[in-house]
Amino acid sequence: MALAVRSHTAWIPGSAVRGVICVSSIVRRAQLWAVTLALFQVSSVSADTPIGASDGDNWANYGRAHDEAHYSPLADINTANVSRLALAWWFDIPGVVLAESVPLEVNGTLYFATGYSVVRAVDATTGRLLWAYDPQVPRVAGHKLRLLWGIRGIAFWNDKIYVGTHDGRLIAIDAKTGKPVWSVATNERPDDFRIVTGPPCAFDGRIVIGHASSEFGPAPGYVSIRGYVTAYDAENGRRLWRFFTVPGNPAKGFETKAMEMAAKTWSGKWWKDGGGGTVWNAITYDPELHHVYIGTSNGTPADAKLRSPGGGDNLFLASIVALDADSGRYLWHYQLNPAETWDFDATNDIELANLVIDGRSRRVLMQASKNGFFYVIDRDSGKLLSAEKFAKVTWAERIDLNTGRPVETAFARDPSAYMRIWPSGDGAHSWTSMAFNPTRNLVYIPVLDSSRECNDDHIDLHGKECMGTAALLAWDPIQQHAIWRVALPGVRSGGAVTTAGNLVFQGRSDGRFVAYAADSGKELWSFDAQVGIAGAPITYKVAGKQYVSVLAGYGGGGAIVDPRWDARTQPRRVLTFALGGGAQLPPPPPRHEVVPVADPQFEPNPNIEKKGQESFIGHCAMCHGFDAIAGGQAPDLRESPIILSAKGFDEIVKRGMLRQYGMPRFEELSDTELETIRQYLRSRALDLAVHNTSAKRTE
Repeated sequence: MALAVRSHTAWIPGSAVRGVICVSSIVRRAQLWAVTLALFQVSSVSADTPIGASDGDNWANYGRAHDEAHYSPLADINTANVSRLALAWWFDIPGVVLAESVPLEVNGTLYFATGYSVVRAVDATTGRLLWAYDPQVPRVAGHKLRLLWGIRGIAFWNDKIYVGTHDGRLIAIDAKTGKPVWSVATNERPDDFRIVTGPPCAFDGRIVIGHASSEFGPAPGYVSIRGYVTAYDAENGRRLWRFFTVPGNPAKGFETKAMEMAAKTWSGKWWKDGGGGTVWNAITYDPELHHVYIGTSNGTPADAKLRSPGGGDNLFLASIVALDADSGRYLWHYQLNPAETWDFDATNDIELANLVIDGRSRRVLMQASKNGFFYVIDRDSGKLLSAEKFAKVTWAERIDLNTGRPVETAFARDPSAYMRIWPSGDGAHSWTSMAFNPTRNLVYIPVLDSSRECNDDHIDLHGKECMGTAALLAWDPIQQHAIWRVALPGVRSGGAVTTAGNLVFQGRSDGRFVAYAADSGKELWSFDAQVGIAGAPITYKVAGKQYVSVLAGYGGGGAIVDPRWDARTQPRRVLTFALGGGAQLPPPPPRHEVVPVADPQFEPNPNIEKKGQESFIGHCAMCHGFDAIAGGQAPDLRESPIILSAKGFDEIVKRGMLRQYGMPRFEELSDTELETIRQYLRSRALDLAVHNTSAKRTE
């Protein structure tokens, strides 16, 4: 389980390194607001103007503008000349990290975060490193290291970069120097298992952030927790407001009328046995209405009968909730999945648009949900306007537009037998961003068609999940139907960005970075990134020249299975392209082939291995992959010599010898449990050895 550490390299042909142009300091609030309007492009937005319309030189927000549309009005790179797009520079990211976040670019500086929230700034035209800030998360996160891995995005406001951390901090960093300005704990207490993996939302001097992990465990001291979002003062970190997404203990009183209302939709002792509703990804600010929209996750426990035994919709789980941006006051909600029980979060990105529907201009928000339906919702009122299936769906027949509720299929909650539910808990669309092009009125969705076997009591984690297929789908949100679809390799691909040049850019799990025609889906250009891509690209302009940047480096959890991308040897890079670029990557490392460790002393024991598999799934699969097939995020243990040594395995797994590299300790495991896990891994190595031998004989 040794971890390779590589030094960073940036390369650009020919030219000298350019200087860094920083955003001017802003003293007075009036000046701050004026710069903000220019920076985020939200001024004078009419019902007929796409939110965030601007020249698009900067990409200063996760989705570029406040609409979170991942759309750029730049068109210097377009369908006529994209074939001349070439690598301008690349930057090697040191260490074994998760590189799936969306970068930002402001006035010639590119900012990005990887792994445990290490933030870097580079010259956006050359890749020259300007500064790096490491919050030292593995040293302080403790058991939170067990819960997911990596950051997906950052925020910019008034010369500061904002990043969340795995241990629950929100940190403001000086954008010029890389020095921390302030840091605040977003969790209620240090050991409450709230972690931050999503991007903060920055607007009007405020930073709004949620958290993840209410559904994860077990771990020492773990308790079910309530989801919430919190707003902080962008200048000093002072807490401004907090909105809880599920009600607490009635005996302690409710914080707001909204919580009192939500409590009527729960039963039993939900405050003790239930929770969830975390806002781990989707937070969108609406400058027209001064609303904040949040998307909430599923509940804890996942089975609705356990967390709310007397029934009820369980607000605000699996919901989109509108809040007043100044106070956090509840305005309205739309619940996608009442009594949610299939892990169908509403945490996918929420994108804003102005669409003409039935002859009337409407301010809408759109979400391609995990549950397989594409929702268009009036953002003034929260009224559902339309919802149609964009992927294979078997848990519901349709969404009733009169009630807004799903019409579930007869077997969806049938306790009598196992059934196959489409989509799986990974979702028909997960956190990788979709993109909306207002010039085409089309949405581009990274789709995952997958299923999972489950019954009414639980979701089966023991190899019953169908990995499915992936696609990039162009969707008409007005007519609610597909325009084109491109089949993709693997089971998940990167987020999308679209431009006024009639282009859609997307990274893929096979290591290709591709440009498609936005109107037809025709592939126009591609680049071999040498490693899979999950994060969304961005595009920006510096000194009159348009660039496209994307982070490359595969991983992201046990559901992503692609052993070709080895955790130790795969490159992690920032790749930046421009018309006529002249940079070249070094030769790629050989495509990784997992070679099982030689273990002649191993004696299979199915009973022990079954127990080991159960413990492995509960403690290790999140990073090392279900069935112990790693997906690039962590080492593939089938080829690790450490599984041959009981003492070495104990030192790493139970005693935390590699905590500084992000490998958590599991001190609660008994010696017997630890040995069953090791036995299971040795059996998986043997299975691979047998498979490889059989394959060679077939050849």
